[in-house]
This record gives sequence, structure tokens and C-alpha cells, in this order.
Amino acid sequence: MTRAARSRPPRAGDPYGIGPIDTVAAPLLSIVGLLLIGIVTFNLLNGDVPFGIGGSGSNGGSGVGPDRTAAPSNVVVVPEEATFEGAIVYAKSGNIWVQTNDDVKQVTSSGGDSMPSWSADGQWIIYIRSTRERGLWPVKGHNGRYDIDVPDLMRVRADGSAEPERLATGFVKDGRLEWSAWMRQPVLSPDGKTIALITDAPNPGEDQVVLKFFNTETKKLRAAGVRTSGVLGHQDPEWRPDGRHLLYVQNGRDGARGAPKIMRYDTKTKKAGTLSAAGYMQPSYSPDLRYVAATRTTALGTDVVILDARTGRELLRLTDDGASFAPTWSPAGNGIAFLHIVGQTVDMRLAVLQGAAPAWTVKETVDLTEVSGLDAASRPDWFIPSELLPATPAPTVTPSASAAPAASSSTP
Repeated sequence: MTRAARSRPPRAGDPYGIGPIDTVAAPLLSIVGLLLIGIVTFNLLNGDVPFGIGGSGSNGGSGVGPDRTAAPSNVVVVPEEATFEGAIVYAKSGNIWVQTNDDVKQVTSSGGDSMPSWSADGQWIIYIRSTRERGLWPVKGHNGRYDIDVPDLMRVRADGSAEPERLATGFVKDGRLEWSAWMRQPVLSPDGKTIALITDAPNPGEDQVVLKFFNTETKKLRAAGVRTSGVLGHQDPEWRPDGRHLLYVQNGRDGARGAPKIMRYDTKTKKAGTLSAAGYMQPSYSPDLRYVAATRTTALGTDVVILDARTGRELLRLTDDGASFAPTWSPAGNGIAFLHIVGQTVDMRLAVLQGAAPAWTVKETVDLTEVSGLDAASRPDWFIPSELLPATPAPTVTPSASAAPAASSSTP
């Protein structure tokens, strides 16, 4: 038995400029050279997530299996056994969805929305909206018209009670010339004052696609000023729940393969250092700040692991199928949700943890969606109201971690 939510279909076309996920299309190359980071992220499309494997009628491990027909764009299929506390936000078919223990609803309907994340109080969802426009840019000495996807930094009430609000735009105008910057993966600081995101705004002709900070009061951007590996840029910003540190990924190469590594930015010193070895991305803090769930990339695909937040050492592998990625840690500390691909269809699963940290075991892995075709470029994000957090800490949480995160006075 399953339950499904229905809503208006999204705008026709491709909100991200790469075609639907089941075409395994590469990023659209533009004259500005938007091959720096790749639309699904540098690592997801260079072989680290097995898009398109399967589809030949085979079956077995590593996510290989027969192609499954995904649910229609206005439907998310939720199994009856998908139970969890709080709410998880994700994207499907260019719209933002919120799933709870007994319901799933579509919050936006533009057909161009992606990369949602929660505010610390669960009242707002921060995300990117892409709109197809016509741009004007010089090539070989002549101005030409081009289709461009203009990203906007947006927020919307989590209950959908008000129209979405635009905070900043990636539209760039220089005299007669019109183009767009990159804006990706926005995450709001615990004190609500700063959005970390990956962007080359406001000067895409000159800047790289790197970690920057958007001040929600002044509406100004500033670069984090951290190191890059050539032009490969950054991705996957993640605030520590107390705002003291920010994790992000510095993209790199090892021959023909990606070599991403997780970095740690100190919001007081404004300095960054390496947390993990190469091969890790998409970090998500545990609520007690001591551990980090991450995606481990290998030649065989991607799996979800737990790292020590201080040393970056890998402590536990939660999956071994080569087809799991984009983890988000439950604010209660007792589970990690993540995306999983079978054939060419992306769904969400939950690894339920048991035992005392760091010697957990995975009690069970539960499907949170079925054949729903979620957006692989949009990491899910999990929120639980303080009144629903356990009075007795879950195995991964220290006694003080069940309290609400303290606001940081050192946010950039």
C-alpha cells in the first residue's frame, strides 16, 4: 500500500538546462564556460553517481537494475512504512516538496525550483529558482542571442501560506549585454543572518564558482576568500548547528576522476582547513556536532558514510551499493536520510541507527519514497521542531544536544 500526493504539473521544459535526469544529459556548455562546476555538481556527473547504469534488464547490487517508470511529475509515492519525525524538504520536477510522517505536499509550482534547505526554526525554505530567458553576449566580435537559465535566490514559507520571495538574482546586465551568474546550494546560518551559497555572482565574466556569503540584511555578497583547485570551484556548503564552522567541498581532480575533499571554514578566524581526505563530499553534521555524514566517491560509485567531525576519519559505511548519496542527518540524531538511484530513478531512503556512537549499527533501511524520480542535484534537508526532539538523547546525541542550536555571533 502506498499513498501519493498530487498537484499542478510543472512548467514544460528543462528548468536546469540539462534535460530530464533520465536522459543522463551533460551540462549545457555556454560561451561563459559554465563547465566549471557542472549543473548536477562536478562530481555527480563525472562518474561518481551511477546515472544510467542498469536499464538493460540486469539486476543485482550497486544500484544496477531494470529501468523503473517514475511516477508522474505531480506525484510523490510514499510507502506506508515510511515513518519518521519532523519534515524533510526536497525537489522533484522543478518544484519544492515537504514530506512528513503522514503527508507529502508540493510547496512551489514554478517548474524551475531546486536545492531547498530549511531555516533553523523551520519557518522558511531557502532555494534556487531558475527561469528561462534570452541573453545577449559577444562571440567572435558579434553579439548573439542565447537561451539562458537565470537563477534567483528565493525563500518561501514552509507551509506555503505566502508567495515566494526573491532575495537576490543571478541576472547580469552590462550595458546592452545580458547574461546570468551561477547560484547553487544556498544554506541559511543558524542565526538567520547569512546565506552560504556557491556562485560566481555578481561578476560571472571574472569570478569563479566558489563559496560566498549573502548578508540577508544588506543583500550584499562577499567571497569567503578560500583556496580553490584551479577553476574547479566549490560545492556543498553545510553550517554546523551552532554556526561556529561551515563545511564545504573543494573540487579537485585525480587524473580523469574527481577528487573532492571536505573543508572546514572557521567563522571567527575566517580561515579554512582540510577535514577529509580526497573522495568525500556532501557533508551533513550530526546534531551533537561530533560526526559528519558524507558521500564517499569511488570508481564503483557513491556510498553514504559517517566521519569523525574533528579528524575526518571514516568511522562507518552506511551503504555499500555504490548508488547512494546526498545524506541529511536527523536532528534527533538517530537516522540519516539519503538519495538512492535504481536504473535512472532517484528516491529517498532512511538508515535507522542504533547503538552508542561511534559504534553504531544500521538497524534497518527504510524507503521514504518509491519510483518518485526526485531531483538528484537537490540534497534533502531535515527539520524537527524542538518539541518533537527526544527528551532522552538518541544514540548519537550528547545530553546537551537536544536543546535548540545556539545562534552564532560570529557569522560572517
